[in-house]
Amino acid sequence: MKKQYSISSFSFFILFLHCTNTFAQTPAAAPAQAPAAVVAQPPAATPTQAAAPNGITNVTKILEKAGHFTIFIRLLRSTQEENHLFSALNGSSSGLTIFAPTDSAFSELKSGTLNTLSDGDKSELVKFHVVPTFLSTSQFQTVSNPLGTWAGTGSRLPLNVTSYPNSVNITTGLTNTSLSGTVYTDNQLAIYKIEKVLLPKDVFGSKAPAPAPAAPAREKPTKAVPEATVESPVSPVDISGALMFTHNNVVGSVGMVAAAMFAL
Repeated sequence: MKKQYSISSFSFFILFLHCTNTFAQTPAAAPAQAPAAVVAQPPAATPTQAAAPNGITNVTKILEKAGHFTIFIRLLRSTQEENHLFSALNGSSSGLTIFAPTDSAFSELKSGTLNTLSDGDKSELVKFHVVPTFLSTSQFQTVSNPLGTWAGTGSRLPLNVTSYPNSVNITTGLTNTSLSGTVYTDNQLAIYKIEKVLLPKDVFGSKAPAPAPAAPAREKPTKAVPEATVESPVSPVDISGALMFTHNNVVGSVGMVAAAMFAL
């Protein structure tokens, strides 16, 4: 009986040591869970991300997204004014206002008009559509005319704006149009859609197509005048023979009368 009790006690002792060892090893597994908690945290911003500047507004991208400005975009790129706009928006505090003609606006020009312009004239044409300050639609009510553009100011480059309750009218002396919508606006850039190309007098003053000549007034029908009869020159007639014949007849008649008288 004692032997059985001793074996039971020894088994209980072995079990106790095993449990103690197991409980002692359990806390050691805790550090293995720590990396999971660290991974769950959002990664800290790198110095490169923190120093990245804000995105600069890209005018051509805005126009491409809006659609219907293919020709104006082509002019911006061919004249390098696209880069000028990019630099101005990056370094200007006054902002920009752009009047963007649609493709249908360019289609109203005489065929081949753009091809006849020099590179300098094309550049001036683009600049004439850019005002070097940001203008909201409400600010058109208080602007001073003529507006200055990137092309300059003066009598050869007039750009006048008139604001009405429901519209904004633009005139250049050669073009008369109105804003037909807002393409883009923020606190730095405003792009407005127009349906006619703004033609500066400096470029198109002597190239503006002449108006079609007025149809001549129809003349009232007049009575037909008979053609004057032109007498052809008459060749001189030799009447000497006729006179001689007449003279002979007279003489003969007189002679016959005289003979008759003597016969009586």
